[in-house]
Amino acid sequence: MKYKLPFLSLALWCVCMGAKADAVDALKDFVRDVKSGRAQFTQTVISPDGARKKNSGGSFEFVRPNRFRFAYTRPYEQLIVGDGQKVWIFDADLNQASSRKFSQALGNTPAALLAGGALDSDFDLSKQPSKDGLDWVLATPKTKDGSFQSMSVGFRGKELVSVDILDSFGQRSVLQFSGFVPNAALPNERFQFKPPPGADVIEQ
Repeated sequence: MKYKLPFLSLALWCVCMGAKADAVDALKDFVRDVKSGRAQFTQTVISPDGARKKNSGGSFEFVRPNRFRFAYTRPYEQLIVGDGQKVWIFDADLNQASSRKFSQALGNTPAALLAGGALDSDFDLSKQPSKDGLDWVLATPKTKDGSFQSMSVGFRGKELVSVDILDSFGQRSVLQFSGFVPNAALPNERFQFKPPPGADVIEQ
């Protein structure tokens, strides 16, 4: 696989409606109130020494509970779909699909926030200083044996702008969102995946 979402290294991640007076409250409100959404995103993966960067982008959709879809369109086509039971990754160039059980793929990760994870029981939340015109909240997993160290979520007004994820190896994955639509009407078919004929399928 050429690229993987931060939540599978991970990574995903959470899309939030925006900041109120306190970014911590905004994140809690999002998990409680926003049942679906869609947005465009760009992703930059930065090596621990900051010397190497990989850029990608595409579209993102989710419906609670436990359904999401990342469609990468650049630089390569890749699809990541959570259907509520499994998380599928499909690499169009290789015609290869892999899947893992939902609980194994997400665990205590940023994607668990997206899928409806429990904030207070799974994460320590703290308000961070405003920076680059954004209000920030830091989410740190209470379980320290996972794949990421922390996730910072940045808001401008009521709009999610940035998610910055630091994994257990010191690699950063920065996602920038645009055109986020909360509580969008999304058909169930968007969160179903069937490997195309002839695809190499790996199931774990």
